[in-house]
This record gives sequence, C-alpha cells and structure tokens, in this order.
Amino acid sequence: MRVREAVADDWPSIWKFLRHIVSAGETFCWPRDIAEPAARASWMRQSPGRTFVAVDERGTVLGTAETHPNHAGPGAHVANAGFMVDPDHSGKGVGRALGEHVVEQARADGYRAMQFNAVVETNTGAVELWLSLGFEILTTVPEAFEHPEKGLVGLHIMHRRL
Repeated sequence: MRVREAVADDWPSIWKFLRHIVSAGETFCWPRDIAEPAARASWMRQSPGRTFVAVDERGTVLGTAETHPNHAGPGAHVANAGFMVDPDHSGKGVGRALGEHVVEQARADGYRAMQFNAVVETNTGAVELWLSLGFEILTTVPEAFEHPEKGLVGLHIMHRRL
C-alpha cells in the first residue's frame, strides 16, 4: 500500500464508498443525503488543502484523507483533516497509513498542530487510532452528534502538536 496525492480521476472510486459512509450517518457531520457535486467540492481540496488516497499495488483506492487549515488567518497554522476508509478494506492498516502520512505532510507543510473538531465518541476505532498517533481528547461536547442507532452521543475535539 502507498499513500499519494489524489487526482481528479480518483474521485469516482472515492465517491463509491464516501457516499455510503456519509449516508450511514454514524461518523461524519455531513448531510446524509449530500449530493455528489457538494461532496466532491468538500473533499477534493484546493491549495492550501490537500487530498490523499491510499492505494494497493493495482492502484485500487482503499481509503482517502483530506487536510486543510482548521481556521483562516491567525488560526491557519493549525491543520484539520478528515479520513475515510473503504469498508471493504477496513482493518488492514489503511487508516493508520493515511493518518501517519497526513500528520507528516502537515508538519512538512508548516502546520504547528492538527485538530479534529468532531470525532464521534462511538467511533471507537478512530478514537483509538488517533490516540495511538499522539492525539489527545481536549474535550467532549455532549450530545452533539445524532447517531442513527445510538441517539445523541458526544463529539470529541482532539489535538496534537506537530
């Protein structure tokens, strides 16, 4: 597996699993019925943002990540990122590979820290991954996410210095 910058031709492969992840409504604060053009505009970042894909030896997209400044102006030195792994490839280290790559790239791009504003507390796999990569939970906003099965659950704000 390798991680590389995404190109426009990667979008159909990304959309194939991104739409299902978002429509499930379990991990992302996006409208569950987001239209493809809006999803593409939000995920396929323009500079200073970046979008990455993890691919196998055949070039199959296994997962994707996007990163961008968390805020503009005086807050632009802190990165924010989003990650999605194709469920057909979960449990194979794709999320970890993307996480490690994005953290290193953010450091190389001059960011001083990375912050996640909305990690769903019931997404325990993601929470454990981010903790293992040096992130800490700064706080949990109670009942800030409406999970389709678990009801109102908290959103973690996670951070790490780069």
